[in-house]
Amino acid sequence: MIAIAATFWASLLAISYAYVGYPAILWLVSRFGKFREMNGAGQDTHLPFVTMIVSAFNEEKVIGEKIENTLSLDYPSELLEIVVVSDGSSDRTGRIALEFANRGVVLRHYEGRIGKTACLNRTLPLTAGGIIVFSDANSTYEKGALRALVRPFQDSTVGFVTGWTRYGSSEDISTADSLGLYSKLELITKDLESRLGSCIGADGAIFAIRKELYLPLKDHDINDFVIPLSINLQGYRGVLQREAICFEQDAGSSKGEFYRQVRITNRTIRAIVNYRQLLNPFKFGVFSLELFSHKVCKFLVPPFMVALFVTNLLLAERGGVFLLALIAQGIFYLVASASALVSRTGLLSRIAEAARTFVVVNAAIALAWIKYFQGETYTTWSPTKR
Repeated sequence: MIAIAATFWASLLAISYAYVGYPAILWLVSRFGKFREMNGAGQDTHLPFVTMIVSAFNEEKVIGEKIENTLSLDYPSELLEIVVVSDGSSDRTGRIALEFANRGVVLRHYEGRIGKTACLNRTLPLTAGGIIVFSDANSTYEKGALRALVRPFQDSTVGFVTGWTRYGSSEDISTADSLGLYSKLELITKDLESRLGSCIGADGAIFAIRKELYLPLKDHDINDFVIPLSINLQGYRGVLQREAICFEQDAGSSKGEFYRQVRITNRTIRAIVNYRQLLNPFKFGVFSLELFSHKVCKFLVPPFMVALFVTNLLLAERGGVFLLALIAQGIFYLVASASALVSRTGLLSRIAEAARTFVVVNAAIALAWIKYFQGETYTTWSPTKR
């Protein structure tokens, strides 16, 4: 029973560290340790030439709006190149993009559904900007987002900068949906990581890199995670720029979002395995600890959840803390299951939604591991139904 109890406490500690302990340690270091100055502060003393790459597959419903939004950003038009990358689109995406050719928009169309990453490999050498911004057809940038996104590059140690996405109206940040607990915690964690060393990964709808740091990727690589890892490997760091905001309409079904999470996690696991040398703390120091804590620990939570529940069942007959823990687990999963029945407002709703999100996210991670061991690579993607 000693081994079972040890497994119980180890599982509880591992889960707690992944979601609470690691952000808490970052916060404590920020309070009592020496952090970097806030990234992106100061004036726009130099505006670089920027290429924005908009990845699209059959996005005729939104591509025109996306191009208009990009053209309207608070950034000098003579310093901005817009490239629409069409991955075998069979609808009017390409024709709509060509309607903006007289306003400087470039279309790169590739036949055969080769995948977003393969398209980027072919497109990057043809771009003119020293800073490359990656975006999606369904994301709308806040007017000052581009200026904010390039500002941290005034620091020569910065190799990539990520913004963040809010879901809701694109007219005004105040009208967008508030962030859920999970998303808010992720944002805070990236912010603290940025000031300690380098944030882990980027938001695929709004992130930028120094062009000279781009190295060709494998077709199955997840670009918004592998590109940052590649840049970290070259000795540069990444930062979160909280002033760089884009918006997306809250789209699709819960089922679609679940399988999107499975796909992203599967590809992220593969990337970590391929870049496992970055987990060596003797060579990469703080960054390796950030990568391990932010990603690896979270991806190991599902088996720890199973171990926690099973060992708790075996130990419940002892009563005391073990019985209370089992009751707490039962209540937690019951609340998560009943979240759809709870009113959309109030504290109880937020607690139920947080519980549901935790369970769904970890179910997606578990399925992603299964897909990984089955050899699934998810090279291509499809647009979200709107």
